[in-house]
Order: sequence, then structure tokens, then C-alpha cells
Amino acid sequence: MIIVTGAAGFIGSCLVGELLDRGYQDIVAVDDFSRPDKGPNLEGKKLSAKIHRDEFLAWLDANENQVQFIFHLGARTDTTEFDHRIFDELNVRYSQQVWERCIRYGIPLVYASSAATYGAGEHGYADDHTTIPSLHPLNPYGESKQTFDRWVLEQRQHPFFWAGLKFFNVYGPNEYHKGRMASVVFHAFNQITVSGGMKLFRSHRPEYRDGEQLRDFVYVKDVCSVCIWLMEQRQHPGIYNLGSGRARTFLDLARATFRAMGREENISFIDTPADIRDKYQYFTEARMEKLLAAGYPHGFTPLEEGVADYVGNYLMKSSAR
Repeated sequence: MIIVTGAAGFIGSCLVGELLDRGYQDIVAVDDFSRPDKGPNLEGKKLSAKIHRDEFLAWLDANENQVQFIFHLGARTDTTEFDHRIFDELNVRYSQQVWERCIRYGIPLVYASSAATYGAGEHGYADDHTTIPSLHPLNPYGESKQTFDRWVLEQRQHPFFWAGLKFFNVYGPNEYHKGRMASVVFHAFNQITVSGGMKLFRSHRPEYRDGEQLRDFVYVKDVCSVCIWLMEQRQHPGIYNLGSGRARTFLDLARATFRAMGREENISFIDTPADIRDKYQYFTEARMEKLLAAGYPHGFTPLEEGVADYVGNYLMKSSAR
């Protein structure tokens, strides 16, 4: 039995779909299941059970002998939310309880961290355990992920296999419910469909021209591939970056979206919203040497190919993964 928390969400539902496609059949989905806009993400997927996240820990205590692996992807991910109490409860304490049960019951674990832990990138983007305590995230979401990563590294006991994954800018199908937090590809597609144009955030730093802010965009299918590879090999525990390893501009991404839609390029700029302007990352790029050194054998989808697949096979068809 494989557990996926956050299973109704973006990455979690794509992982469930990939597991099923690869022949894994005994999958339990954990989420709060209260949002109807997430319903399509699990529609048609054969699950052994759906467990509300508030009931999951007690359920795990009663069924631990049936569980072979846990992917703990459930979290509050809104980077514009500034109530620390929400993140402390859902992203820190809940994750600690999952971790402690994995030790107690001998269950291997992969959990979701975030590139938001790197903050402004003043310490670089290397996933070296010795540098993690020095990182300074820019928002409460990133702080909650950093708090849990640091707590993990301070523990004397660990699950017999574990991995924390610092997701960079993930894009792809099943993010339809994410609203403001959805990827720029998703927003570009919708804006272009309605207006024929795309508005990107203007740069508010002189060293970056408008639209040339850089992010490491990684396709969700690559994220799922890494997760399943870690589950299958169960070696080299630790915290890993999960990006493409190559920073690209928002202009690159927008242009790829126009091309995938067969539309003429029409890009303009608006001010970055004031509530996130001083917490906005202008550059992220995952150092991927650690995962590759651990033996990960697959490459990562180039941005243009990932955008073309996402737009052509999902957004233009309004379909889920």
C-alpha cells in the first residue's frame, strides 16, 4: 500500500496518476477533499481508499502493517498567506507526526520541501545539508518548510529511508484549482485565450530587465519520475533539490506558451503586487549534482517541450493528468 498525502492537489494527483500508469494499484489518497474544484484531479483514478487528513494519523496507527511507502506532499502552499499559525500546524507539526510514525512503524518516506527555503539565494542553491541551517526564506510558507527541514536534520532517529525534495517552480496539469498560485504557464494560457496577450511582472530591481527574472521551471512529470525512482531504489537518504537545473526567464516561458498555442506573441508588463514585491525571488536555479550523484538516470524535460505538452495535451483539451 502506497500513501500519497495532498493527493487531491497538483503534484499529489499527478503522482497518483503516474503510479497507476506504472502498475501500482494499492494507493490510498489523503487530503481534506473539501474543495470541489480539486475533484477532477482524482476523477477516474482507482484508489484503495480516500482518508481525510484529520483522520489519517489515527488511520495509520491502525493500518501501519499494510503500508509500504508514504509520499507526504500535503501542505499549505500559499506564498501570499502570512498567518504563521496555519503553516505551523499544517506544514510543521503535522509533518513531524508523519515523520515520527514512519520511524515507529518502519515506513520509508519522501516529503515535499520547497525552493522557497532558499529565500533571495544569498547562500546559493546547493542542497548541501551543512548549508541548510543558514537559509533565510522570504515568506511564512518558506519558513515552515525550512523549519521542518532543519528539524529533520537535527533528529537522531530517521526512517530507514527518507528524502526531502526541494521543489522549484513546478508546472503542469492538475493545477487548475490553484488560482493565484498556479504556474505562469497556466495564467499565460488563460490570458492569451481571453485577450490575445500576456502580462508579466515588471522588474523592480535595476539588474534585471522586465520579464528577465529567472526561475528554475520543472515539469510535473519529471517531479513524479524522481519521486517514484526514490521509492524504488531507497538508497542515499537526504534532502535533494528537484528542479530542471537550468534557470529560464519568464519571457522564455511566455514565448513558449504563445508558440504552443499557435498565437502571435503579445507580451506587456505590470507592477509586481505590493504584497509580495519585497518577498519576490528574482533568480532560482537548482543545483542537481546531488541527485545525479545518487544515481538518478533520467534527464529533465526542456522548457519548450514541457510547455508544448502541457498546453497541447491538457490545457487546450481541459483535461487532467
